[in-house]
Amino acid sequence: MSGENDSGAWQSARFSRLLLTGAAGGVGKILRPRLAGFADVVRVSDLARAIETADAAASHEEVLACDLADRAAVDAMVAGCEAIIHLGGVSVERPFEEILEANIKGVFHIYEAARRHKVRRVIFASSNHVTGYYRQDQKIDARDLRRPDGYYGLSKSYGEDMAQFYFDRYGVETVSIRIGSIFPEAKDRRMMASWMSVDDFEQLLRRALFTPGVGHTVVYGMSDNATTWWDNRHAAHLGYAPKDSSEIFRAKVEAQPRPAPTDPVAVLQGGAFTTIGPFDPLAG
Repeated sequence: MSGENDSGAWQSARFSRLLLTGAAGGVGKILRPRLAGFADVVRVSDLARAIETADAAASHEEVLACDLADRAAVDAMVAGCEAIIHLGGVSVERPFEEILEANIKGVFHIYEAARRHKVRRVIFASSNHVTGYYRQDQKIDARDLRRPDGYYGLSKSYGEDMAQFYFDRYGVETVSIRIGSIFPEAKDRRMMASWMSVDDFEQLLRRALFTPGVGHTVVYGMSDNATTWWDNRHAAHLGYAPKDSSEIFRAKVEAQPRPAPTDPVAVLQGGAFTTIGPFDPLAG
């Protein structure tokens, strides 16, 4: 990795080889073409059936199918990479058995491979659902108690603990990004607070990858929205300064029917995720 964290060098720093997991997912597909400026080679990976139907590889990409639940396969995937953007895994609320393989075993395999291959930096795609049971009239920061809103949120909370452990014991640095809502536009009132533009996400990723001395930093992934539930003061050293705002969608969103005042969508930061389940495989 070259470049220093001064007034502008972070913008031109790059790796020799960078790994992107979850490359066939919604965010991964959007992100792939933007990573050409991050590394000479970007290794993109996902499940075989997903990566085979994804967009064709660009000239700077290596495509590798990998099941995150397969420890040996993950180790081979990480070999030769200087840094990892770990988006891979189940990205919605599902039964625990489905979450377990990719999001629990998978994140352990990623960090074990990072330790073995002396990876410099991991960017862990955490989620705002790690704190989904806070109310929308509360403002919280990364040091407030985690309150996951489902098995998915629990898995991301576990991933943050894994990141802290691997930094404390092995010195593997991580920036855990509690991603809000990465969409072309804010779709509803909840997203007026959680929305993050792709441009802002790209900026945050670059700062997360190239800012020196991050240890384990937790940052909420959001744009410069007028409505906000999250305070990023403990990640100020990243220098993340979002440029976009959900306010441009305000009129369209406010024209939608307003949910009932007791609806979790209107009350809790996790919104509908707080109502999904339980998943009971023993039910009739």
